[in-house]
Amino acid sequence: MLEALRLRLDRLGRPLRFMEVCGTHTHAFSSTGLRHLLEGRLELRSGPGCPVCVTSATDVGRALYLARRSDVILCTYGDMMRVPGGGSSLASERARGADVRVVYSAADALDIADKESDRQVVFLGVGFETTAPALALALERARGSDADNFRILSLQKTLPGALVSLLSSGDIGLDGLILPGHVATVAGRSAFDFVAADLGLPAAVVGFEPVDLLAGLLRLVDGVASGNRRVDNAYPRAVRDEGNPRARALVEKYFRPVDAEWRGLGTVPDSGLRLRADFAGFDAADMIPRDLAPAGDPPGCRCADVLTGAILPGECALFGDGCTPRDPAGPCMVSSEGACAAHYRYGGGADRG
Repeated sequence: MLEALRLRLDRLGRPLRFMEVCGTHTHAFSSTGLRHLLEGRLELRSGPGCPVCVTSATDVGRALYLARRSDVILCTYGDMMRVPGGGSSLASERARGADVRVVYSAADALDIADKESDRQVVFLGVGFETTAPALALALERARGSDADNFRILSLQKTLPGALVSLLSSGDIGLDGLILPGHVATVAGRSAFDFVAADLGLPAAVVGFEPVDLLAGLLRLVDGVASGNRRVDNAYPRAVRDEGNPRARALVEKYFRPVDAEWRGLGTVPDSGLRLRADFAGFDAADMIPRDLAPAGDPPGCRCADVLTGAILPGECALFGDGCTPRDPAGPCMVSSEGACAAHYRYGGGADRG
């Protein structure tokens, strides 16, 4: 398959540029060596598909505010611990005495709330369509329990609106999109039809094994060569056109679309999820002052440019010097799905430009 892909790319007579929207794809292309094996024929740019990375500095600041409250136990995924915002991070706040706990799910946070009835337990809900159903399931369970001290700060986001915003903002020279298989299992392939119909780009929903990656790339290259602009499903064993209607219905029961701030994209209409009014008692957003000063991005960090495909990680002046996985300056180097972390780990720290 690799040789077939190389031959088809050579026949085109020019290198192509695709964007891998999903952070897991970023790591898969790097760890398998495909990124380097296709160098000169195909350039892969990262997109806004790492939920930790696209969480804005302002939202990190809101989480820090909650962590500093003595009456709050803040529960979070591990990737969020070192994300900087306003000169601090959740890891730094924990070192200063804040009760910040790493959990694997919202259900774990609910278990903590059952045991810590004298304090508010807030789960930091970061993720895309894939994690939102699990958050809704935790709320289903919370409604039937005695844990009235369980809350969620929903920083959940949905990808289609972000892609519209990104691809409509200017020409970033893309020939196609590699769409996230995880998200499409819930949202469905058809949720991305707008990429071809409205934006004129071929796209493919792709899985994560090497054979999946190659199959998806072959379909995209064929789409470019034929001029056929469509959204292919190259991950049919997991993704259906309609996605998972039951999971979406559960999310819609508890959440409503709201405008959300994305790192690199600014405010994107209807791309966030907030608890509906009927479930406002679970909403930790009401615990945060509306006039809380916004936090700034780390000085010199160009994570926002990486997330929009404007630059490759190695083109940031901090990459590999002032920013490494051991001592990260920005979230793209912190997260296990971050593009900078992938390029550093699998490019030997020398991936510059």
